[in-house]
Amino acid sequence: MAHDHSLHPHGHAHGHDHGHAHDQAPAGAHDHGIWTRDHVFLGSGHSSAETRAKWAAIVTAVFMIVEIVCGLAYHSMALLADGAHMATHVGALGLAAGAYWLARRHSGSGRFTFGSGKFGDLAAFSSAIILGITALVVAVESIQRIVTPATVQYGDALLIACIGLGVNLVSALILKDNHSHSHGDHSHGHDNNMRAAYVHVLADAATSVLAIIALAAGYYYGLGILDPISGLVGAFVIASWSYGLIRDSAMVLLDADADPKQSDDIRAFLESELKARIPDLHLWRLGPGHRGLIVSLISPDAISAETVKATLRRQYPDLSHVTVEVAVCDGCT
Repeated sequence: MAHDHSLHPHGHAHGHDHGHAHDQAPAGAHDHGIWTRDHVFLGSGHSSAETRAKWAAIVTAVFMIVEIVCGLAYHSMALLADGAHMATHVGALGLAAGAYWLARRHSGSGRFTFGSGKFGDLAAFSSAIILGITALVVAVESIQRIVTPATVQYGDALLIACIGLGVNLVSALILKDNHSHSHGDHSHGHDNNMRAAYVHVLADAATSVLAIIALAAGYYYGLGILDPISGLVGAFVIASWSYGLIRDSAMVLLDADADPKQSDDIRAFLESELKARIPDLHLWRLGPGHRGLIVSLISPDAISAETVKATLRRQYPDLSHVTVEVAVCDGCT
């Protein structure tokens, strides 16, 4: 019986490549690109995203302070309550901005084996959990209001809902361009951190719209039941967005296959191009727009790891970190 360890010669070769298209050697310098050990796997729009998240947090914080000050000055519990509620969004946007800052600050640190690109996914996962808890609280409170109706101060509540919608629209405008850019290539450059910040803003804007409709109906037509019902609908929407964000960010944090279809494509491409067998292949996400690949080949011919990497670079430019292992075995494919 033949065993895998009988391959001859052993031909054990490793190689690393970071495939950054923008890393060009300066004039007169030697090109050592294939030996580069740069582990900076931040998204192409990282700096812009950090700035947008920071300004969205600042704008929301300013409105929060204005609401709390006015609430104290005018003895309005509605304004105070909404100011306190807005503090959670300041926290979420601050978390997003902080993750961008930490990822940038530690981008060159050797402590992070595959770079700091996942700081954003960690922040997104945390933010999504907060969203999920918020949805649960809103749902429970809405059910209690259906069972035990309470008197609603429609005029004050409408004012607060309109203020909240205005703040969220301003924040959405600040975040929009970067978020849209990230969605331009969902499978490769998707930024879960910006998505989490945007989802927080959209979730609050959606609930504000629902609240305005329900409060207006209650104020003008006496349809008070629509208020808690709109709360339930809003809770369902927030919960569904939270689930999607938790799922996607958790898959990145757990190093799940970044793209099963691309994994199959890479396997088929190498088998066809190099006439090799691929017994082992791992593809995972390193950060927005960056993927890592570890691949083992069994080849009937002597082939170097650098040849395999050069072949992969031509076909898959998003592979930012590649490790190749080659075993030569006549007649094994």
